[in-house]
Amino acid sequence: MRLPDERDFSTRLRDPAITSRVGLWLGISFATCFLTGLVSHWAQSPDPWLAFPTRPVWGYRLTQGLHVVSGTMAVPLLLVKLWTVYPKLFARPPRRVRELALHGAERVSIAVLISAAIFQLATGLANSAQWYPWAFRFVPTHYAVAWIAIGALAIHVAVKLPIVRASLGRAGRAATVAETTTLEDGLSRRGLLRTTWLAAGVAALATAGSTVPLLRHVSVFGVRSGDGPGGIPINKSAKAADVVAAATNPAYRLSIGYGDRELTLSRDDLAAMRQTTEDLPIACVEGWSASGAWTGVRVRELLDLVDAPRGSDVTVTSLQPKGPYRVISLPADFADDPLTLLALGLEGEPLSIDHGYPCRLIAPNRPGVLQTKWVARLEAT
Repeated sequence: MRLPDERDFSTRLRDPAITSRVGLWLGISFATCFLTGLVSHWAQSPDPWLAFPTRPVWGYRLTQGLHVVSGTMAVPLLLVKLWTVYPKLFARPPRRVRELALHGAERVSIAVLISAAIFQLATGLANSAQWYPWAFRFVPTHYAVAWIAIGALAIHVAVKLPIVRASLGRAGRAATVAETTTLEDGLSRRGLLRTTWLAAGVAALATAGSTVPLLRHVSVFGVRSGDGPGGIPINKSAKAADVVAAATNPAYRLSIGYGDRELTLSRDDLAAMRQTTEDLPIACVEGWSASGAWTGVRVRELLDLVDAPRGSDVTVTSLQPKGPYRVISLPADFADDPLTLLALGLEGEPLSIDHGYPCRLIAPNRPGVLQTKWVARLEAT
């Protein structure tokens, strides 16, 4: 029994023009996913070299919606791309040493690219569903492998660029031939491409509802899209965070500090202060987002009570006893922004405990994981 050879596979639907066109859109999807992922990493960096902007208020919502949609679209594109090229796995290696070395190096780079791409898409989709069947930390691992994937993709494009340019130049002629050239199963080259674009479009439509409210009823894969008190989804409940007792304790006090100045306020004290209502979206790295009318006290006005100067960063501490986001840094440009609130209510009602009662942070253009719930302390530095 002999091993299969590349020539044993049908080549009519595995034309370089087909592979190049699918690969082009796959590359665009991966580039979009990578760039929007960098935005998220920048937004979550505790000490970025360039301050993350507070405007537009919907900026993070848009980029993370694109991140998840482009990643989901890449799944059918990657499957079709792999199907069109997998016979290359059975190509006989060249005999000359130099050509064999180049052939081996190309195979290794492709293996790295495919492995990294599958890892990124699989773990990214699992993160969107908040399913973590692994022991490693998702955020740093996903970020590191993203650089590996994009680096391997850049090398692959550079190596294949002459073939891609020639194939895309023949794309119009190939599509014309496809009109009259049909396989026995009835699928033409143009039919394969149209099916691929349709699958990618369906993937986008089935996911985009997490970000676009008008699509929520048709986006079957849109997680946590509009469910929750006030129409805002809940990622982590008060019970899961182990804060129910502390958050509902009548002795709760918010502490505010700057240097040797210290002030404590009850929730009634906060409610007696001037209240501001702002319509702000909250967006999460999983891709979901929603807008709400938040009511509370401007953080800047609270800092003024302890004479904290403008330009002060603020450390925000939650009542949560543990967790990676129990303590976060609120950069000065966010702390001073008039839209940044310590919210007491949502959509005209007091905050539910799962939304952060007795009070929570809400700021413009900021990742949801950094919009601290169950706030216990604000400390200006």
